[in-house]
Amino acid sequence: MPRTESNIRSCSFHIYNYSVIFHGEVLSMKKKLGLTLVLGGAMLALSACGGSNGQSAQGNTQPPAASQTPEVKKDPITLTVFGLGVPEQEFNDRFRAALEKKFPYITFKYIPPDKGNSLPELVARGETPDLIRTDVPNLKNNYLDLKLGTDLNEYVKKFKVDLTRFNAPFIQEMIDAGQTGALYGIPYPPYFPMVLTYNKNLFDQFGVAYPKDGMTFDDVYAIAQKMSRAEGGKTYRGFSANIMAMLRDNPYGYPILDPNADALYDPEKWKPLFGNFKRFYELPNNTIEATRPAEINDAFKKGNVAMQINQYSQYLPIPNEIDWDIVSYPTFKDAPKKMAWRGSAYWSVSATSKHKDDAFQVIMDMVSDEIQLADAKKGMLPTVANKSIQDAFGKERPDLQSKNIKALFYYSEWAPYSPKRKAGLSNVATVIQQDSMAQTFHDVATNKADINTGLRQLDEKLKAELAKEKSK
Repeated sequence: MPRTESNIRSCSFHIYNYSVIFHGEVLSMKKKLGLTLVLGGAMLALSACGGSNGQSAQGNTQPPAASQTPEVKKDPITLTVFGLGVPEQEFNDRFRAALEKKFPYITFKYIPPDKGNSLPELVARGETPDLIRTDVPNLKNNYLDLKLGTDLNEYVKKFKVDLTRFNAPFIQEMIDAGQTGALYGIPYPPYFPMVLTYNKNLFDQFGVAYPKDGMTFDDVYAIAQKMSRAEGGKTYRGFSANIMAMLRDNPYGYPILDPNADALYDPEKWKPLFGNFKRFYELPNNTIEATRPAEINDAFKKGNVAMQINQYSQYLPIPNEIDWDIVSYPTFKDAPKKMAWRGSAYWSVSATSKHKDDAFQVIMDMVSDEIQLADAKKGMLPTVANKSIQDAFGKERPDLQSKNIKALFYYSEWAPYSPKRKAGLSNVATVIQQDSMAQTFHDVATNKADINTGLRQLDEKLKAELAKEKSK
């Protein structure tokens, strides 16, 4: 019978009458038998109307049935959160209100990335946080080497988490990076695809057609030739780049340190990449900046650089006076046409935390579809494979409405991430590998070394770093 308002009232009435019979007197054996029949009738009445819904005839709520599990009130706890370079304001804007509502018993203490608050310094002071923001490049040196690793597979199973929600490369790369099969972090937005950003003002000034999606590096080189010039006593560069990201996140998936041997991965495969990028800096009027940070962070912001290849990131703001747009990352003729990318940051749990269950549940709330949707609308690329969340990207960012956002998704397939070191082999932190590789290229681009010499010196440096690791 459907549980309409009228039959619920009817059920309550019958139950009330059976209650009177039960409580009326001390029962004889005959009356006990009668009571059994009466209660049986009551159960049939309850079954017929779908249950009493916990109400008496007067409509008062009855105590929960014995089979129900009452909510357990949790004791107050404090979780400390280490953000690895992210200011507290971002944590507050994105997560704090939602977390405090979902976990009212938890006080969240955010440790700002101030001087003296590096993770090694915190550990040394006995102030190891419960939740740690990390990433693949820093996983070894800034998490595992500090003996803070917690395998989250146990909690994934315990709380029945579906990891297939996430873009697959993010999960598997973290597992591979740890070299043990453990899952040391859960990916959270944003991730960072490679794009080409261009200065529309300069293209308009010189009457050159804008770059477009789907170009090759040869196409970009031809444009850089046209845009590199000196006019009116000012030098205009056609091209700049974050070479470190281009080499580390190359579309072939070449690793820097060989996954199976204590050496630089196949120098013969690196030579064409170095040669392709070096030719841009050999163009007249397109000299690379004196330092790597200046080339990556400052060159394009000056307003005299026509194009820059870098990761798309809200952490790399462009001055308002530059009218910019983006196109897809250029491809190599012999490489698969796939999206080059750098993965997201990850939330990890410290091995020393006394509240690992709570910490893990907090992480899963921070990567929920609800929060990722809000992030996407604000311009953060989601780590989940939910297309509706991806489609919401930038909806609350008026400054992005006129931009070529489809460039971020121009290639639907992910380029392979570089294979990681084989389990049991000594390793060098990825951040050291990538900085060494980038400095090698900078030395080549500034003619301090030729390509062969630079790669040989890089091989020697990596071997020296491995020797340090083995001596620990």
